[in-house]
Amino acid sequence: MPLAGVSLLGHALRGALSCSAVSEVVVVAPAAHRGDAEVLADGVCRELGSSAPVTVVVGGTERGDSVAAGLAVLGDAVEIVLVHDAARCLTPVAVFDRVVAAVAGGAVAVVPGTAVVDTIKQVDAEGFVVGTPDRSSLRAVQTPQGFRRDVLERAHAVSSDATDDAGLVERLGERVLVVDGDARALKVTTPADLDAAARLLAGPPPPV
Repeated sequence: MPLAGVSLLGHALRGALSCSAVSEVVVVAPAAHRGDAEVLADGVCRELGSSAPVTVVVGGTERGDSVAAGLAVLGDAVEIVLVHDAARCLTPVAVFDRVVAAVAGGAVAVVPGTAVVDTIKQVDAEGFVVGTPDRSSLRAVQTPQGFRRDVLERAHAVSSDATDDAGLVERLGERVLVVDGDARALKVTTPADLDAAARLLAGPPPPV
């Protein structure tokens, strides 16, 4: 999907490869788009002058299968893994830096998140409200999510059925740290989201 003349994946790769801590990138793509992703990744690397290798692999049926496919081809020297949604293509480099720094500082799992501004209701199977959690303790989670590699691999060895990798790590009994996210890391899933992303691109650049 194009955004201001560049695909969402292209924007996402620019963000990841602009993070000085990123030493290699694995793109997990559908089989039908593998070749396109390889050409795009090569172009972004040349544009940025990045020496970080980018590998493109075919994903699986479920999200967890795709993450596992990416993990399987990472170099042995990689100790910190970031799992990032290409749909969050405008995530500022500062968010990547915060996540990496927190894992390097000792956290085994780190997610960026933003405060929830809406009142949230928990409902039962019939749609009746059964609870109203205190929104001051809630966070809307974004990506990249960062992990110590051995912990993430252990989590995937147990199960891959979760909406995010942090959920898998939580099941191990490990603590997941939340650091500040960014409004620009919105997930582009609807035409309205695409319009919002275009407006963000047209605005002032994020602070360094």
